[in-house]
Amino acid sequence: MTLNLTPKEEKRTVRCLLSTVFYDEISVIRETSDSTIVTNSATMLKTCKKNRRKHENFHKEYTVTSCPVKCSGTKAVLTSLALSAFLLPTATCLAESVATAEWNISADKITRYEDPRSIVAEGNIILEKRVKIPPKAIPVDTEVTEWAELLDEKTPQQEITAEEIVELTDVEEQVKTTLVIKADWLTYDVDMQSIKAKGNVEVSSEDDTLMADEGSVKLDTETGSFTDAIIIRKEDSLHLEGKTIEKTGLNTYHIQEGWVITCKVDEGKTPPWSFASKDTTIKQDGYAVMKHATFNVKGVPIFYTPYMIVPVKNTRQTGFLFPEASNSGSGGFSFNVPFFINLSNSMDITLFPEIYFDRGFMPGAEFRYVRNENNKGVFTGSYLNDSLSGTDQSTEYYVDTGYSHTNSDRYWVRAKADHTIGDNWQTRLDVDIVSDKDYLSEFNSGYTGFDDTDDRFQEVFGRGFENKTDTTRQNTLKFLKSWSGISLETNLLAINDVREDETNPTPLWKLPDIQFSGVLPVSTTGISFEWDADYINYWREDGIGAHRFDIHPNISSSIPLSPYLESRAELGVRETYYIVQEYGDSTWDKDDTQDRLTANFEFEVSSTVMRNFALSGESFDSVDHLMQPFVKYEYIPDVDQDDLPQFDSVDTISEANQITYGIDNFFNVFSGTATREYGYFKINQSYSLLDPEDGEEDEPFSDVQIQLAVTPIEKLHFEYDTNIDVYGDGFVRHSFEGQYTNSRGDFFSVDYSFTKDSVEQINATIHADLSAKWATELEVEHSISESETNVANFSLLYTELCWSVKMQTKYTPSDTTFLVVFNLANIGMPFGASF
Repeated sequence: MTLNLTPKEEKRTVRCLLSTVFYDEISVIRETSDSTIVTNSATMLKTCKKNRRKHENFHKEYTVTSCPVKCSGTKAVLTSLALSAFLLPTATCLAESVATAEWNISADKITRYEDPRSIVAEGNIILEKRVKIPPKAIPVDTEVTEWAELLDEKTPQQEITAEEIVELTDVEEQVKTTLVIKADWLTYDVDMQSIKAKGNVEVSSEDDTLMADEGSVKLDTETGSFTDAIIIRKEDSLHLEGKTIEKTGLNTYHIQEGWVITCKVDEGKTPPWSFASKDTTIKQDGYAVMKHATFNVKGVPIFYTPYMIVPVKNTRQTGFLFPEASNSGSGGFSFNVPFFINLSNSMDITLFPEIYFDRGFMPGAEFRYVRNENNKGVFTGSYLNDSLSGTDQSTEYYVDTGYSHTNSDRYWVRAKADHTIGDNWQTRLDVDIVSDKDYLSEFNSGYTGFDDTDDRFQEVFGRGFENKTDTTRQNTLKFLKSWSGISLETNLLAINDVREDETNPTPLWKLPDIQFSGVLPVSTTGISFEWDADYINYWREDGIGAHRFDIHPNISSSIPLSPYLESRAELGVRETYYIVQEYGDSTWDKDDTQDRLTANFEFEVSSTVMRNFALSGESFDSVDHLMQPFVKYEYIPDVDQDDLPQFDSVDTISEANQITYGIDNFFNVFSGTATREYGYFKINQSYSLLDPEDGEEDEPFSDVQIQLAVTPIEKLHFEYDTNIDVYGDGFVRHSFEGQYTNSRGDFFSVDYSFTKDSVEQINATIHADLSAKWATELEVEHSISESETNVANFSLLYTELCWSVKMQTKYTPSDTTFLVVFNLANIGMPFGASF
């Protein structure tokens, strides 16, 4: 039957359909753009009203998704209602099924079939799974005191009023979308809860997006199979492709004839590198287990392995890292396959099973933990039973390298840790134990080598290791507590002695060194009381040690001489007491107890003059010049110190009676509201009032010391320091440092040093970005006095989106190494080869 309805009747009809999903076999089709509606029941309007009253609350429990923009007007509404009728054909089915509560579908065209119950959707299909977000739990505040816990008392539960329950539970229900399926064509089997889709198939979850030509999905388990598919993991850090990809569970897949790369790849582009395999399994823990795998460059296989595990998520996980290979003229070929073990979110271990074909097996391990920025530690160790080392120093190995160690057991143990414990006690641990003086110079490349280790520790802790050529390596444990101008510090110092000739005395240990110092103002008098107190137990394996107590209190105060003068006076005494001890075969032929009492006096007068100069330049608006001329007098009496043991500078305090004078100049520049330091210029000299010793020339004037620093632009800085002898020797010392950086990443630094005792050295580092992809770096350490280059490293770096390669040459007087190091995006550490 055909009814010609007026626009008003049509509107009432559509509104009726929107308000109920129970009706008698109603089929509605929008036929033309006019107001004609075709129906098989003339009682449609009455039925709608009746069903609306009968089931007035039911429609609130379900949401019907309308068609997208292309399906507009009445057709969109009626198509969605047809889908709802299909999903909920009877009251019994609706009561048992939750399909509409979880899944929403929209499409250009939707067709329903009864036997079997299914639906076919065409064009711009979007199928969404939505999950209800549970309401907040009702909090129960129960206070348990320490006494109640100790006495095992039961604390009564706090009662929750009805008003609080209503307030916490009477909130609007919220849902979130967990899965979205898109396609051009889709069929849905209601009973089997399965979907088959074709054309631009896309399955998106919180972590992954899967795209394929066609596929099938089981909605109840969210599993399925896809052909010619691509998987892109969150943040595009993983890209997988396969002829057939089977989704086996939540974020787990099985791939046949596929490949993987851990960075973004443009559609249709050949990846710069990839791992390909016949069979790949992506596991829930974030690993890709690959069988018969190859490593490909531009689609060309260059490496094969029957089994490989590749991490395919950004979180840390256990597995092999990329290998390191090297070849040295003195040490031969080596190969290292690091294995990373993730213990927790804050702890891990990396194992280094390194093999040297001419030396032997060199295992290593590194344990790391991080609780927070102030509580962290790294412990690393390596060991080698070196086949090349031994007591016979006439072998080719010793002749070619110039090394002189005789031990075959070679190792390096290093560690650092920072902790804050108790009531803000700061602790610092530094461990540096090496088997011989040549180890760090010989094993200085690679992840376990000295250079990379020092860089890593500098980055993490802000402090590295002593120079690799130092033969007395310090191991310390420090505790520091400070409060209200007072500090207490305890140090333990142990020395790793790797001197070639271990003559007496052996290096001094401090077990312990306790320092207590502070500054306390005396009310509002302008007087300050300062003190430095120190106790050290000097121990050594062979030689003279001692318990030394040193206390140095001072009283200082400003003295008002004039409104234009600033003056300060300081008076102090110093008592140092020794209990001398003998270690090894050494003997002490003086009294076991010694002491020294001395004093010091200092008086300084200065003035400050400042002027602002307006500028008309484009860079600065004005400049401030602050000038501080000063005169200082220092006096320390002559005290007999011949019977004191000599450990450090505290044990020998030189007599002083001198005047020091100079001028300090500081410059600050202003641009708008911004202010920065432009530089400083300092010059000073001393005049001694002491009589010259017998045989010494009367030369009371000291060298003139000049210090200059300039920062002409924000990223360019120079410093120069020199001493000038006024008795004819001229410049006796130079020190120059300069560095430049820019926003592009270019960096340049140089430092030059010279002293009159034939020490002359120049070091330079240059890093330049030649283009967006090419960069170069040069590092040189050259001794001018010895006419020898100690270090010369040159690197050329090429960077692409998913990979980079670094070509490097390293030169030392004993060896030259050429390296090619690769980096793959999001895959462990760099890997490469050195020759």
